[in-house]
Amino acid sequence: MRCPFCDYEESKVIDSRPTDEGLAIRRRRECLKCSKRFTTYEKVENIPLMVIKKDKSREPFNADKLMNGLLRACEKRPVSLHDLEKIVSEIEGAIYNSLEREVTSHQIGEMVMERLKKLDEVAYVRFASVYRQFKDINTFLEELNKLLKDT
Repeated sequence: MRCPFCDYEESKVIDSRPTDEGLAIRRRRECLKCSKRFTTYEKVENIPLMVIKKDKSREPFNADKLMNGLLRACEKRPVSLHDLEKIVSEIEGAIYNSLEREVTSHQIGEMVMERLKKLDEVAYVRFASVYRQFKDINTFLEELNKLLKDT
């Protein structure tokens, strides 16, 4: 951290404490060259994540929307809410860890299907039928046959 008095680049932290709102950390620092003290604030950088939809429009990533899709696919299935929350958390983490600011809905859909396939095959087929927009019974059967080959 550069000293605001002498422009020296090295300082030491004397005191650290959260701000009243808990959204940042207040740090008292001392310059290692001129020994003057100054205050800095550190906060988490929120990187806005945008989803590119099929029609090329963009909207902010919404974990609740992802959860709602999973809930619909798993309706009346023996899948716990904890498992669904874990899927949402894994996908959200993978997206944010990729450090990309934009992700396609296709990428998200593929991540969901990969996890649902391991969790519940019926929920997987339900989700795939909506996600892949099966046009007729033949495309539906093709997906079922792929599933049967994998198991």
